[in-house]
Amino acid sequence: MTLQELAKSLHNCQRCKLAKLGRSQVVFGVGNPHASIMFVGEAPGFHEDQKGEPFVGAAGKLLNDLLQSAGLSRDQIYIANVIKCRPPNNRDPEPDEVETCKPFLMQQIQLIRPKLVCTLGNWATQTLLERKVGITKVKAQAFYMKDFVIFPLLHPAAALHQGNLLDTLKEDFKKLKEFLDRHSQPTPAESAEPAAPTLNIEPPQPAQMDLFG
Repeated sequence: MTLQELAKSLHNCQRCKLAKLGRSQVVFGVGNPHASIMFVGEAPGFHEDQKGEPFVGAAGKLLNDLLQSAGLSRDQIYIANVIKCRPPNNRDPEPDEVETCKPFLMQQIQLIRPKLVCTLGNWATQTLLERKVGITKVKAQAFYMKDFVIFPLLHPAAALHQGNLLDTLKEDFKKLKEFLDRHSQPTPAESAEPAAPTLNIEPPQPAQMDLFG
């Protein structure tokens, strides 16, 4: 199955109750299908539900600025959410909704094959780390999984709701840039792809998992 075929198979998904709770459309994901860096958020909000793309509202504008500060742009990365449909009133996803949608997120990751997955906020971080851990404890740290590295970050929406978190979020993206700079290889000048970093990341280091405490 290709990424396009997976998106088509979810076009009018009815697998969970969100299909009947006011969602306008499935928000599958957007970006470079060959990206070495993927960002995963929580769920679509109002603007994302209307446009059919993740991170197009105020949080999306902030994310664009943060990406730029890390030397990245939208056409270099792939962005998706754990949940593909907007929960009513932007409430938190419920466990059954996460369990229903998670396999499709994992399929996206398998098809894109990123080296680095940046999780935005608690839900994405806990879903991919498969641990109930707070984002403030693990943010801006690298966790080496079997096939990729997870780099948790605060969700941009959190900084919009709590202005005191903005400086922290900017500092975390600075740490992301430092991580990318350490592990990036130059992109060939003749490459037709957007100048996304080619990452050379060391094999999994079991000691990294001790960061959970």
